[in-house]
Amino acid sequence: MRSRGGATANALSVLRLTLAIPFAVLMASENPAAAPLAGLVLVVAVVTDLLDGPIARRSGTAGTRGQVLDHVSDVVFVAGGLAGVASRGAIPWLLPILVCLAFAQYVADSYWLRPARARGRGGLWESRLGRWNGILYFVPLAVDVLIRMDAGLPAGLLRPIAWALVATTALSMVLRLARLRGPHGTARRTPFAGTPDRSGR
Repeated sequence: MRSRGGATANALSVLRLTLAIPFAVLMASENPAAAPLAGLVLVVAVVTDLLDGPIARRSGTAGTRGQVLDHVSDVVFVAGGLAGVASRGAIPWLLPILVCLAFAQYVADSYWLRPARARGRGGLWESRLGRWNGILYFVPLAVDVLIRMDAGLPAGLLRPIAWALVATTALSMVLRLARLRGPHGTARRTPFAGTPDRSGR
């Protein structure tokens, strides 16, 4: 039962990962028919993200490998979708670039740059602001889909949201660097700094 639950949780993360490229293509498309399809893929991705963690916890298979797979799936899906939106000129390219850089920083901090005494505790190095950014990265994706579907949202809403996330992502990276360079360099064991701790895996 434990292995089955873990396999199911990982399969949901892999599904989200495999949806990343089709989602990016749909978000980049100028075809009006692409918007509702992108919305459907986005809903599926969010549902899998909400389910994989509880399944892993319930089956007792939560662990670092599952966390990493979950968060890699998140960042690839989100960054790909944002890159698709940026390719249409709807948001600045800086946002998907910073999402990728924040993830790279998280990996480097957790496995190479983190002080040895903190690194020895295991787990992944959390950033609270980064966790909230991870939730909010889905907002411009949903807003873009709704605007393209003529759901009543003003087209001018998307770009300010994107620039706000550029600012909070950059701030998160600066704060993470400052904490790394601090006198203690300690941290709690928790998942990816760029996405929220929804999985508990």
